[in-house]
Amino acid sequence: MPDASGGAAFPSPCAQANGLELAYQTFGSRDAPPVLLIAGLGAQMTWWDDAFCERLAACGLLVIRFDNRDAGRSTWLAGAPVPRRLALVAAAIRGRRLQVAYTIDDMARDCIGLLDTLGIACAHVVGASLGSAIGQSMVIHHGGRVLSFTSIMGMSGNPRVLRPRPDALALLFSRSAATEAAYIAAYRHASRVLRAGLFPEEEARDTSRARIAWLRGYNPAGRSRQFAAFLAGGSRAMALRDVHVPTLVVHGAVDPLVPLAAGAETAALIPNARLRVIARMGHALPTALWPEIIEAIAEHVTAPAFHQEAAFA
Repeated sequence: MPDASGGAAFPSPCAQANGLELAYQTFGSRDAPPVLLIAGLGAQMTWWDDAFCERLAACGLLVIRFDNRDAGRSTWLAGAPVPRRLALVAAAIRGRRLQVAYTIDDMARDCIGLLDTLGIACAHVVGASLGSAIGQSMVIHHGGRVLSFTSIMGMSGNPRVLRPRPDALALLFSRSAATEAAYIAAYRHASRVLRAGLFPEEEARDTSRARIAWLRGYNPAGRSRQFAAFLAGGSRAMALRDVHVPTLVVHGAVDPLVPLAAGAETAALIPNARLRVIARMGHALPTALWPEIIEAIAEHVTAPAFHQEAAFA
């Protein structure tokens, strides 16, 4: 876990889940339908902006965000080996079995453990990027706990549809920052690339977002372990064909890291899934697109077809 110097400024409760401590926050009424937000690779729960969560909760929902293991204020697997990302990719290309500290399925069980601790029997699940892979594991292995699934900028794990832009791919292998200033500079650069060079007005907020992430708990070793978990998970394409959880796939038309084709494939694999393409959206959630994205999520999770009784244990 990170030291207390940053955490004191950003207090949040922790839940015992799957043998770990997961930091979490909630927005909205406890009596409202629960929506679990799962962040992406190396990202903390604050990636889901406070105002985004508040606006989603205002749709009559209980919004839950949390730090994945090895990120932010949740448990860091400090004793586990730190894999080299380039070596991981080389091994995966050669079809070698990857030695990993944990798997995507373990991270999905973290989510189930969090719901257990919060006394929530079933929840709507929204996962972004790596969070989508975790959500996919939830609907594959714990479908009875998921009322609906929303995949944002996700993919099935099929490498044939993953054709990232070179500048976006390079972000996965960038060197870890050693200082706050270096981290902020790297964060600002990565954000510009992932927004596909659009929404320049967001750059004014990138510094404060980066500073919050640095102070809450920047864990580059954890990011590498999460990346290893993603690669080791392989393709979920066949398993997704048997998913019967109502699914919405939200994907950016100009995503430079996970191309639209990957989102379209995910929607095609899951029976009756709907694809919502967001114009000008890359691999990020710029403020200008929040209304469209929040509307899509809210319409999906409040659809009258859902049988939502007994959401809380």
